[in-house]
Amino acid sequence: MQPEQESPTELFVQLGLSAPILAALDELGYETPTPIQQQTIPLLLAGRDVIGQAQTGTGKTAAFALPILNQLDLSVNAVQALVLTPTRELAIQVAEAVHTYSKHLGRVKVLPIYGGDPISRQISRLRAGVHVVVGTPGRLMDHVRRETLTFAALRTVVLDEADEMLRMGFLEDVEWLLSQMPDTRQTALFSATMPKEVRRIADRYLRNPASSEISHKTLTVPTVEQHSLHVPESQKLEALSLLLETESVAGEAILIFARTKLRVAELAERLQARGYAVEPMHGDLNQAQRESVLRRLRAGQVEIVIATDVAARGLDVERIARVINYDIPGDAESYVHRIGRTARAGRAGKAIIFVTPREERMLREIERFTRQKITRGRVPSRADVATRRLTLFKERLTTALQRDDLELYLSLMAEIAAETGRDMVEIAAAAARLAHGDQPLVVPIEPAPESVPVTEDGMVRLFIAAGRVSGVRPADIVGAIANEAGVPGKAIGAIDIYDDFTFVDVPAEYYKQVMAAMGSATIRNQPAHIRAATERDVRTTPARRPYAGDSPHSPRAGGKPYVPKNKRSKPLGEKRKK
Repeated sequence: MQPEQESPTELFVQLGLSAPILAALDELGYETPTPIQQQTIPLLLAGRDVIGQAQTGTGKTAAFALPILNQLDLSVNAVQALVLTPTRELAIQVAEAVHTYSKHLGRVKVLPIYGGDPISRQISRLRAGVHVVVGTPGRLMDHVRRETLTFAALRTVVLDEADEMLRMGFLEDVEWLLSQMPDTRQTALFSATMPKEVRRIADRYLRNPASSEISHKTLTVPTVEQHSLHVPESQKLEALSLLLETESVAGEAILIFARTKLRVAELAERLQARGYAVEPMHGDLNQAQRESVLRRLRAGQVEIVIATDVAARGLDVERIARVINYDIPGDAESYVHRIGRTARAGRAGKAIIFVTPREERMLREIERFTRQKITRGRVPSRADVATRRLTLFKERLTTALQRDDLELYLSLMAEIAAETGRDMVEIAAAAARLAHGDQPLVVPIEPAPESVPVTEDGMVRLFIAAGRVSGVRPADIVGAIANEAGVPGKAIGAIDIYDDFTFVDVPAEYYKQVMAAMGSATIRNQPAHIRAATERDVRTTPARRPYAGDSPHSPRAGGKPYVPKNKRSKPLGEKRKK
């Protein structure tokens, strides 16, 4: 018997990370370090300056974020780490990643800073104390000049996507910022390419840096047909069930990837409850159990396997025709390895990836990394499932007609026709019904789910029956939804507060969760009475602007308010014209 695989914690603990960080990584399903993480994390933990040359999608955010968190001193309420990014989107993404990795460390305060967000709110947060700042050069310079951002306690600075900052004309700003920082800082520079201008900054501002270069390989199998399905988190299970009905191929297997071993176990259980023959494969299985699943998969006794990335490592089974990424991977290299499980031995294969509204950026990173466009598909409908069932059944009947041992059945049908006086077609239909079993050919159409307006950004606008008169503030709204419904505070969108009510945007995938949890909730001792905002709510909203400090997305802040699809020409708050 082969030795069991190392556990995820053992793989990461060798890098020198603390127990709280390891716990967060285990929950997130980070089972094995990527090459850039293996090379740079020990160097950064040792205090070295580092040049990391790696493509987007190779796990470099964790490569610098984890050492930063590992060395934070939470008793010091000041900026200890600064990450410079070329765009606001990347700043938000990195800040969210740092926040997620820090969940077991205590109250780590992370602030994204970028143009377009009210500077007054950023100043307020900085004055209250922040441990990690992630921002774009221009807005960071504004704060340094205003002396609202100081570097007295700064220990680490990271230049992320340095070549992109060069392309966007930010290198002079970056040099100015570096010149304001203490010489004792640790500096890390990450870049996909190393043009001479970026190399000049590295030579000038980094001290005896260690280099880590991860070569970029386009590993995608050319024969793999790739599709993406864009669905909210709450609809993924239903979409998967429909997909399994339409994508199954006789004699072929389907491999489904989920992010964590808990997710694998839960998904396997839910699919089994729906009648699918499913086997889970995750890190808790010993080697004998894992080999049993593989043996049965190769023998055609198992049609669907749900696995984590590490559990599927080395899985080489020719009959896998479909790979479904139920959870998007944490980095692009993992995606490449996942879809490489299909199209073996020159056979064709198909890979499908589920993408929620908040995962669109990761999908773009995967496309850049693989240099291949992933075709946008659609979730199969119930009509598609019915058509598929009919087609497969007709194929089975047609195949049966080719057999040469039907004489007994023909005489039996003739005998039944003579005894009952029924038409042969009717008798054949009854025989087909018996042969098909309990699964109906026609799929019943379920009642349409509760319809709520979803914006282009994948958000649902909610109405709360409490406003400024009740003393409601944005922090009250965020706190109530985050605490009662378990929605990450950073996921909550626009908040527009009026005298007697409030509008708030939440990701569509959290809508049912919020409605279920907030039924009896109160905000400022007032019943929330939360519900989906209607067109009438929008039409009758007062024409005056809401409280200016409500949200970076509110009209006063220059954001994009909610507009129903059939009222695109009327902005939020505009009076209905007679």
